Amino acid sequence: MGVYRVYESSLNSQIEKGPIPGHIGIILDGNRRWAQNHRLSVDLGHTQGADVVERLLDWCHEIGIKSITLYVLSTENLQRTPEEVAELFRLIEERLRRLLTDQRIYRYRVRVKGIGKFDLLPEEMREILDEVETKTAAYDGHFLNIAVAYGGRTEITDSVRGIAEDVKKGALAPEDITEETIARRLYTSHLPNPEPDLIIRTSGEERMSGFLLWQGAYSELVFLDVYWPDFRKIDLLRAIRTYQQRQRRLGR
Repeated sequence: MGVYRVYESSLNSQIEKGPIPGHIGIILDGNRRWAQNHRLSVDLGHTQGADVVERLLDWCHEIGIKSITLYVLSTENLQRTPEEVAELFRLIEERLRRLLTDQRIYRYRVRVKGIGKFDLLPEEMREILDEVETKTAAYDGHFLNIAVAYGGRTEITDSVRGIAEDVKKGALAPEDITEETIARRLYTSHLPNPEPDLIIRTSGEERMSGFLLWQGAYSELVFLDVYWPDFRKIDLLRAIRTYQQRQRRLGR
């Protein structure tokens, strides 16, 4: 057994003794810098990052993590060069097509759902995402949320706008608006646990960048100094170990 396998086995043994987060959010950061460091094209950086996402599904199933929300593409990312945005759209569309025939989705009973402003996406990508969502809508073994063309402020704005429309129609009184009223209208309202226990960001950056601003109010944050394409199972295990070592007071 190699050194990596020994370390992975040790980490597995350690986290088995503590609580496993039911919902994790991951900010997939560092694809472009990884490519630059390896003197490769940005496209290859994004492709390598997408490959890691596919391995992540198995890791989370093995560990027992029920829900994953992946920050794949922000609304701000759409301001990159047209060439890079087009390549990102192509890659995301390709991987969504793979989900349609990925037997793990059906074996693990994974409900797949996109969250974000889909009117900003190409029509064909929206159609594929809708097909994946429809095929997995009845599953509840795991939940895979793909945040694409997503922005946390936009999500909250959409929720508030919907509430304002109900107030205007007389269907809701202002005094009846609660935190739950807003939460029920967020993109993650379908989840059994909409609020991530743990949010991981790769690449060494230490900010949320608009990710799950409402839901992540009390999430434990772990920032890893590794670019997403280099992310390994041991990095996930290390983040969970850090999570377990913290005392979660949740404001109390």
